[in-house]
Amino acid sequence: MPPTVHQTMTPSEWALLIALSVLWGGSFLFIAVAVTELPPVTVVAVRVAIGAALLYLVVRAVGRQLPTGLPIWAAFAGMGILNNVIPFSLIAWGQTQIPGGLASILNATTPFFTVIVAHLFTRDERMTFARVIGVIIGFGGVAIMMGVDLLADVGQHLWAQLAILGAGLSYALSAVYARRFSRLGQPPLVSAAGQFIAAAVMMIPLSLVFDHPWSLPAPSWQVVGSVVALGALSSCLAYIIYYRILATAGAVNLMLVTFLVPVSAILLGSLVLGERLSAHHFLGMAAIGFGLAVIDGRPLATLRRRLAA
Repeated sequence: MPPTVHQTMTPSEWALLIALSVLWGGSFLFIAVAVTELPPVTVVAVRVAIGAALLYLVVRAVGRQLPTGLPIWAAFAGMGILNNVIPFSLIAWGQTQIPGGLASILNATTPFFTVIVAHLFTRDERMTFARVIGVIIGFGGVAIMMGVDLLADVGQHLWAQLAILGAGLSYALSAVYARRFSRLGQPPLVSAAGQFIAAAVMMIPLSLVFDHPWSLPAPSWQVVGSVVALGALSSCLAYIIYYRILATAGAVNLMLVTFLVPVSAILLGSLVLGERLSAHHFLGMAAIGFGLAVIDGRPLATLRRRLAA
């Protein structure tokens, strides 16, 4: 019996969501560094190959085995396409033309797509008024936090921006599609490993055919470190957490992480690089927090009870 999906997340699920946002917030920085010297397809191929290798080692270390049936590997391949091959490639290519901050704004449209996709294709994640309003408020907070300078770039490099939006739609489809793994009895760790192995099998030949990586100049240590971080942190560790949240909190709640990713990216820049935070950063973060509270429902319900008392 797969776990029941509940619309209100527990404190532990919120903690995991925040951790996931930190891991994915760093990915935009890592990608921006990697694509300065490596083609996008090769960046994605190396990322998923590292993620696949590490996840396989973790699976074996905890004493589990990968499944062998054709249906489950077909499901892994579908998930690898929707959640790795398509979005990773679109984001990496898009970031060759637009800054990571704008890419993170566009990526924050993912909850909009997820609310719609989950409403159409699931029975227990139906669209509610609170969810729609919370998503709108949250996206507004992302836009405020990233600032008018980045928003002024909207409309330029249209195809790159459409690529990031396409990645968001693909993530939304994958989050709903991934729920089948709990019904198939696959634990989160095995699902993550199977997904990345399937993605690596698809991406490595594409890199060999189109990029001829053996002919590329040797990358710098900064690029090597960024690609390794993409595979180890933003892929291996992140997707273990991803499937854990998905199993009980559902696709819509999981995709709220894209609101928190820009917050994590800005806070990491402040803590690691010494970048200064401005008033619009704090205003945007407050709006995101309010939007998440509307979606969660419990803070507003508590406030109504106290006002009625």
